Amino acid sequence: MYRNVTCGELRLADVGKTVTLAGWVQRIRKMGGLTFIDLRDRYGITQLALNGDKLSLADGLGREFVLQVTGQVIERQSKNAQLPTGEIEIEVSEINVLNPAVTPPFTIEDETDGGDDLRMKYRYLDLRRTCVRKNLELRHKMAFEVRRYLDEQGFLEVETPVLVNSTPEGARDFVVPSRMNPGTFYALPQSPQILKQLLMVSGFDRYFQIVKCFRDEDLRADRQPEFTQIDCEMSFVEQEDILNMFEGMSRHLFKAVLGIDIPKLPRMTWADAMKYYGSDKPDTRFGMRFVELQDLFHEVENQKPEAERFSVFANANYIGGICAKGCAVYTRKQLDQLTEYVRRPQIGAKGMVYARVEQDGTVKSSVDKFYTQDVLQRVAKAMEAEAGDLILILSGDDAMKTRKQLSELRLEMGRQLGLRDPKKFSCLWVVDFPMYEWSDEEQRLMAMHHPFTSPKPEDIPLLDTDPAAVRANAYDMVINGVEVGGGSIRIHDAKLQEKVFEILGFTPEQAQAKFGFLMNAFKYGAPPHGGLAYGLDRFVSLFAGLDSIRDCIAFPKNNQGKDVMLGAPGVIDQVQLDELNIVLK
Repeated sequence: MYRNVTCGELRLADVGKTVTLAGWVQRIRKMGGLTFIDLRDRYGITQLALNGDKLSLADGLGREFVLQVTGQVIERQSKNAQLPTGEIEIEVSEINVLNPAVTPPFTIEDETDGGDDLRMKYRYLDLRRTCVRKNLELRHKMAFEVRRYLDEQGFLEVETPVLVNSTPEGARDFVVPSRMNPGTFYALPQSPQILKQLLMVSGFDRYFQIVKCFRDEDLRADRQPEFTQIDCEMSFVEQEDILNMFEGMSRHLFKAVLGIDIPKLPRMTWADAMKYYGSDKPDTRFGMRFVELQDLFHEVENQKPEAERFSVFANANYIGGICAKGCAVYTRKQLDQLTEYVRRPQIGAKGMVYARVEQDGTVKSSVDKFYTQDVLQRVAKAMEAEAGDLILILSGDDAMKTRKQLSELRLEMGRQLGLRDPKKFSCLWVVDFPMYEWSDEEQRLMAMHHPFTSPKPEDIPLLDTDPAAVRANAYDMVINGVEVGGGSIRIHDAKLQEKVFEILGFTPEQAQAKFGFLMNAFKYGAPPHGGLAYGLDRFVSLFAGLDSIRDCIAFPKNNQGKDVMLGAPGVIDQVQLDELNIVLK
């Protein structure tokens, strides 16, 4: 056999044993009459020592050579407390080169000299780095614990098809042409949503699947064209049953994987999340909740002659502020940088107003000439600002848009003040989402989650009179400002489902053509059911303290949706195009 021990398991208790290891050369150090080689495998690093007539065994070796090494375990004179194997080394008697290696394009170390593009091109080398490997080990551990928990709760893991039909709503589909059925296409599933509902109709009352999903949408740090969901569904449940079940799963993951006990998750309505944080995924690791100031400022402005009004506030539909504790020491340069930050095109604010509460209690503001000290003191009181605090205010015509801008400012302040510690976890449920949202592009109401989400029972009458006011029986789990999962109670009544399709603009014929199989299935006795799906990639990245999900995926795509290692997507031969009846323009 190639080895009888790994590079991570030998300790002082093994001194005197003759062992055989196999792995990659991490580094070689020649020190006069001694040569040291760090040998690495998945399990760790072991130092090899060569001296005397064995020095020549290291001749011609280089980084990333694959070696088989035999020798005796001895106590190391200069111990390395940073390594689990740092108290021993191997006195080498034999080296067998299993495979030589060219010099890698970047160093295979945690602090590598390779940029993102280079590491993605040689991802198989990047995966040798300990920090990346540990992310995948964490991913394995989390997936294992998910299966353990759900199995103990009576869930069945059922695989659903990858080649399905394209459905409207949601993100763009990836489509696959059918050679055997010319002119027709499969779609890769954005989620197994409809199929898991059909499993509930089939009587599989507790289903889960750790499943690949595909969405052809613009990418960012927490999105990939293909991603992995922990997909779950339950029958004969209400919202409370699902929240309790999967809050329990999250608590199990935190304890089993990180050794952390998390408290019972608080619940926040979507309306409150938007009002106080400007986001449906609020980061509650720190405060700085929004305070609305439009009533105060409008009252003041209405008492002034028109020529003396501060038009930015006088004409704003929304004025909101945050209080940054202890930040009155911010310099003018720092405040100007914050103003430029919110003016960036990605955020879109026109400007920012600030006010400092001085140590003597007076308030100094960037709009002093428009407001008396009495008014500024009222603002400070409304903001619960004390001496040494900094007040930051944004305003605008569109309340929702301005709240989102203020949310970005709040997160930036949290980052600058070190309040977004990745090792601290703050979890909550966001509930009572709107059923619909208006699409300027489509000029119609769209489902905020998906068209199979049930309205809250008490809001069903509003479907006929004011559908925009209907709340969905939907919920998201948010951790540290990241939506890690979400779901809803589903519609199980064919008539109600038809009504929802009608509001979304589907004719009965269109609804039947796209979803007839689901509505027909409901007629055969669909149980009340609901579920949710977690993004495994996001969950793992949170546990690992990563800024991007790419480093917890073995072979990710880049920000353009390309796999630069495989060269995908790529062109295909004309013969294949002809077989598929595809003509390129």
